[in-house]
Amino acid sequence: MNDFNKNKLFFDIETLPADSVSFESLEKVYKKKKKKGLISGTFEDYVETTGLDGAWGRIFCISYAMNDEPVACLFGDEKEIIKNFWNLAATADMFVGFNVLDFDLKFIIQRSIIFNIRPLIDIPFRRYSNFPVYDIMWEWSKWQNKISMDELAHALGLQSSKKDLDGSKVHAYYQKGKYQEIQAYCNADVELTRQIFKRMNWE
Repeated sequence: MNDFNKNKLFFDIETLPADSVSFESLEKVYKKKKKKGLISGTFEDYVETTGLDGAWGRIFCISYAMNDEPVACLFGDEKEIIKNFWNLAATADMFVGFNVLDFDLKFIIQRSIIFNIRPLIDIPFRRYSNFPVYDIMWEWSKWQNKISMDELAHALGLQSSKKDLDGSKVHAYYQKGKYQEIQAYCNADVELTRQIFKRMNWE
């Protein structure tokens, strides 16, 4: 059986900057980096950047769909989100996402380590490979230049998931309590991921 015919888990995550409980430790890191001239700006500016760093940032939600099933969303307590993700991952043969090698999967694994949650399976981070991880961004560019999901959607004539909300606005939406909007956006990313995957593989 072709590997691509096995259970495919389409997924996407939305992340947030460090929680205030981490500020004491994070401020020590900030002061050291600023003293060495590695960063500029205020501590608040630095906190905002941690949404892309699995050491300090947090997972707000993980949206997913197995094969052609409806998109669902894991949200709530971060530890439970991670545990539930690994339960799902253990039933999948293939992991499909956009920029998941450089961000989503790496972030999930880093947060798993932070919480001492042992992954139920080992997902290899092989480059120049499309199985078991199919990273749409790299498969499209054939491991050359990066492209955004929004640009690729437009190129393929698909409806982009990047409308009023995109990744840069997630924290602002979170601060306003717009949790459902963030989840809906993450769900839309997963649906678009699935559509692009099928288009790229003539399904």
